[in-house]
Amino acid sequence: MALARIHYQGSAFPISYDLHNLSIPSPRGVLVFLHGWGSNKELMKIAFGQSFRDYTHLYIDLPGFGASANEQILHTHDYAQIIESLLSYIRTHFSELDSQEFIMVGHSFGGKVATLLAKEQLILLSSAGILTPKPLKVRAKILLAKLCKGLGIRAKFLRAQDAHNLNEAMYQTFKNVVDEDFSQSFKQCRAQAFVFWGKDDSATPLSSGEMIASLLPQSQFFPLEGDHYFFLKQAKLIESLYHKSTQGG
Repeated sequence: MALARIHYQGSAFPISYDLHNLSIPSPRGVLVFLHGWGSNKELMKIAFGQSFRDYTHLYIDLPGFGASANEQILHTHDYAQIIESLLSYIRTHFSELDSQEFIMVGHSFGGKVATLLAKEQLILLSSAGILTPKPLKVRAKILLAKLCKGLGIRAKFLRAQDAHNLNEAMYQTFKNVVDEDFSQSFKQCRAQAFVFWGKDDSATPLSSGEMIASLLPQSQFFPLEGDHYFFLKQAKLIESLYHKSTQGG
């Protein structure tokens, strides 16, 4: 594990990252793995560490997760700017990667960040970014939380599961990013996109994947067996489908 101090809007962000396959001859590119909300780079390493062996891998803990501490309130675009600065840092400190294409790979929340950063190619894994109707139980909890706030009552037990155990800055960040409509960002993405999805995903339903694939100007859609974390057991299949698509068959 390595740590880079990235300066952004007057604050220093310690970003933890790991580089794998750095010494392989003639890598086909650098895969930049961005995890989902509440996760970390270790999950992405477990999933993809034994696949895409002819690529260099860059695993990153997004600010506020894993070993990347954060005390600042952020939006998704802030995450993208911070990671973009980290990628510039990586190119500067690892000259062998300077001429390599950086291919963004994003799961869930990381998919939104990856979409903002992708230039040539983008791999999405059950990405967030499409708003879907909330169940009645969730809407009731939100209403109750707002009532408690209006009465000056702190009701942390009403927080969404993804907001548990967060410091105050990260809780505010969660509220900033959880209900973003990223439709325009998907439309404006000019990268060649490969959209992979779990057929039984209940966190980001299959219909969201179909919508994202239709919004992206250049995309291919691959529904696979599994739930929101389908990629944990499907990395080799994802690699095979990606290679077939990029090589024309």
